[in-house]
Amino acid sequence: MKHRNPWPLGPLPEGFERVELQQLKDAGCEYKDPRDIVTIFEGKIAEFAGAPHAVAVDSCTNALFLCLKYCAGMVPNITIPAQTYLSVPMAIINAGYRVSFNSFEEWKGIYQLKPLKIWDGAARFRPGMYEGGMHCLSFQLKKRLPIGKGGMILCDNEQAADWFRQASFEGRHLDINQWDDEPDICGWNMYMTPEDAARGILLFDKLIDIKDWADATCWKDHPDLREKELFQRMRRKAHR
Repeated sequence: MKHRNPWPLGPLPEGFERVELQQLKDAGCEYKDPRDIVTIFEGKIAEFAGAPHAVAVDSCTNALFLCLKYCAGMVPNITIPAQTYLSVPMAIINAGYRVSFNSFEEWKGIYQLKPLKIWDGAARFRPGMYEGGMHCLSFQLKKRLPIGKGGMILCDNEQAADWFRQASFEGRHLDINQWDDEPDICGWNMYMTPEDAARGILLFDKLIDIKDWADATCWKDHPDLREKELFQRMRRKAHR
């Protein structure tokens, strides 16, 4: 007989629970299911950014990866600034693309993964920041909304948003019990937990009085990735 209890070991022992869900309830947020908290967080960020849709995931790197997989087959090569965070070219390569570095691109807060309409906006968080395409956010510890680890995809395409949500949740349909679900895509484990989303809401609600929305980083804050042996080795291999 299949076990349908979502908590087969019973309640967590006292002191094992994360506190964010209770903190959210104490702050007056009402929800029926913990997954509803993720939806609430997505709605808050979408409205703040001016985006039609928002999908919460577990990191900005994985947000970029999912966007790249959604666009699979459109182009073979992605160009990014030479000075950026290390995981970005890795996400591009792991998604099945070749990566090129643009040594002349100076950016602040956000840049495009050219020629696709994908933007790495990990270092930008401010009202009305969404300007179209697939815009990826970071909630890493050093960012404006420091959940610890987390990310989000802003987009204007409902079909894409549905795909991101399903693909980040092992290809499962969120509204169907795992015993009854029949996944139709091979997804990844990249979803945001309700506890992280709850922390995001609690922190976001404290940002309302902030008036300085300066970008967190720019090209000057990152090493030139062309100098890294890993990427030099990959480039030599690609040109053989």
